[in-house]
Amino acid sequence: MNKELMEALEILEKEKNISKATMLEAIENSLITACKNHFGRADNIRVNIDPDTGDFSVFADKEVVEQAEEPAVQISLADARMIDPKYELGDVVQIPVESKSFGRIATQNAKNVILQKIREEERKVLYNDWYALEKDIVPGVVQRYLGRNISINLGKVDAILSESEQVRGEVFKPTERIRVYVLEVKDTTKGPRISVSRTHPDLVKRLFELEVAEVRDGTVEIKAIAREAGSRTKIAVKSNDPNVDPVGACVGINGARVNSVVRELRGEKIDIINWDDNAAFLIENALSPAKVIFVIADEEAKEAQVIVPDYQLSLAIGKEGQNARLAAKLTGYKIDIKSETQAREMGLFEELGLESQMEEGVYESYEDYPEEYADDPDGAQYEDYDYQEDVTAEK
Repeated sequence: MNKELMEALEILEKEKNISKATMLEAIENSLITACKNHFGRADNIRVNIDPDTGDFSVFADKEVVEQAEEPAVQISLADARMIDPKYELGDVVQIPVESKSFGRIATQNAKNVILQKIREEERKVLYNDWYALEKDIVPGVVQRYLGRNISINLGKVDAILSESEQVRGEVFKPTERIRVYVLEVKDTTKGPRISVSRTHPDLVKRLFELEVAEVRDGTVEIKAIAREAGSRTKIAVKSNDPNVDPVGACVGINGARVNSVVRELRGEKIDIINWDDNAAFLIENALSPAKVIFVIADEEAKEAQVIVPDYQLSLAIGKEGQNARLAAKLTGYKIDIKSETQAREMGLFEELGLESQMEEGVYESYEDYPEEYADDPDGAQYEDYDYQEDVTAEK
């Protein structure tokens, strides 16, 4: 019987990750519960279990008295001396308790204690496993729609993708496999309650960690992310190795790495820029693919003044202000963008001392750029246009 018990405990340990020690403790508590139901009390009951063999014994400590008035905790002197003649009044005698003598109700209650402990440990193990995955991404299978929420099967548990964490326009079919970001794991009486997201900016970060070995090992660091889920994301990357190009590492050969992330995000556009500790250079990079004439950043007020060529104003602002909005989120600065003509009319060139530099040729003329590069809010025409070399931005 004890061999079967130990085999059962080993199976529980392997399949449900419930330790043998925990289950032996549960068995001990179940025996104490059975004694309480059988005798009416169990404060004097002691259970000894051998963790290696599973052999157990149950003892009741009883005080030696002249006449036992409470048989559960007392034993008469005469009965005690039948066990050992050396016993005297006031001594404590250990009386073996035969668990086979327990009634049906006591046995059923003991069984319930063990089952309850197994369920509690299962919930605890699941919670600990998923709590460790909080703020990470996991694969899941779409099960069904619950109103406007979606039930996602993550293996041993289900998660809820709420409407607020869904990307607008994304439609999933049952059995479809997707990756989700684990927002929060709560411990409940019915097991862990897991909330997941498809809109969180860190979903993009974790996807790059999966696809880009340099990001995963820390060679390339993602310093900031600004995301408008389903539309466009900007990420700023920095290399901790001078021999590694951070943008190139994230893009991959022929764009293989970034395209893999884009596919997972159902076509969401991703702009990857170089991080710079100089706020002005960072803002210039963040406004790409637009070209910048001048950036002046106030680090205390977290505000920046940006001047761009006339034909680049719509590109710098972006469709419905998206490019400027994402750049502001990425850098943490409030960005005021002016065209070259607006800046001249406001006298910003004279105020910032740029007019003389323009005359000296520090800044190139923007009238020579082809007209087809103008009025392109999405910047699709600029993909192969190297504005970094053509334009100098004074910081």
